[in-house]
This record gives sequence, structure tokens and C-alpha cells, in this order.
Amino acid sequence: MPPATIGVLALQGDVREHVAALRALGADALEVRTPADLERVDALVLPGGESTAVSLLLASSGLRQPLEARLEAGMPAFGTCAGMILLAREVLDGRADQQSLAAIDLTVRRNAFGPQAASFEADLDVAGVTGGPLHAVFIRAPVVEKAGDAVEVLGEVDGHPVVARQGKILVCAFHPELAGDLRLHELFLQEV
Repeated sequence: MPPATIGVLALQGDVREHVAALRALGADALEVRTPADLERVDALVLPGGESTAVSLLLASSGLRQPLEARLEAGMPAFGTCAGMILLAREVLDGRADQQSLAAIDLTVRRNAFGPQAASFEADLDVAGVTGGPLHAVFIRAPVVEKAGDAVEVLGEVDGHPVVARQGKILVCAFHPELAGDLRLHELFLQEV
């Protein structure tokens, strides 16, 4: 059986950093910009960036419907920061034309920790990640306001869920690709 190919949604955001992280772990990583690219991958990373822009680009690129179908069919996905917003069932403080993919039963609030100037770093314990606390970089980060019964909260900051999983969907409110700690990427690859 050939190794899995992991796509990174390459419409906007931290694409290169996620590709580099996946390749550092030995994964076959592919940038996904078109429906044809999406057909070639076994799993997908939705990187941080600007969730409203990515939502609009999903529609204009023709990726929204094929991506929704793949997620519905059980394709594993890992959403970081804006990717978490895109994968959530409900988005608070989003634009009226912003559409989420509803792949994980979460209600998330955009920019919950404040503007760019309020960005911060924190060390947090994440269930399923061994080797001590995970260093997390929060930039205009969302938080989980509500998690459905099937969602497992894996990590919190100040009582706010910031890492969660439901089935083969893993999300976090921060940028693991910027901290140089690949353990969340490893956790995701275990699902693929």
C-alpha cells in the first residue's frame, strides 16, 4: 500500500509552513488549489490565515462542494486557527457571507482573544500528545464556545477549549506550524 498523500489547502495562509512540517515527518504533502488536486489526497490540512477570505476562495475555486463531499465521506482533516473556524458547525462574529464546512460539531468565535496586538504564546497540555506541554502560538485566535457531545476537548487555555477532535477531524485555535513543535501534526497523521 502506498503512503498516504496529505493535502494542504493552498488558497491563503500558512501553506508552506504546514507542507514543511508534514514533509519533516516523512509525509507526502501536496498543495491543494483545485478540485483535481483534492482528488489526489487522502487527508487535508486547512491552515491558519483569514477565514473569511478562505471561505470566499473555496467558492470561487470550485473546491467547496468537492471538499464538503470528501469530509462527509470521512476524509481526515486538521484545521489550525482559520482552519478550525472553517471546519466548525457554527461561526460567531463572522461575516454574513462566510460559510463553514460543518465537519465538526463546534461553535467557535472568531478573534476571541482579541486583535493582532493581543497575540500570545502559551504552553498547554494536550490529551494524546506525550513529551510535556505543547508550545502554542495564538494569533487573532478563535475559541470554542460550545462543543457537541461527540467532540473530545483535548486542550484548553484559561478554561477555553483550543484543541478538539471529533472522529477524524482535529482542530486547534493556534498555529502549531509556527512553534517548531510537530506533535499535533503527528497526532493528525495517526488518524490518516
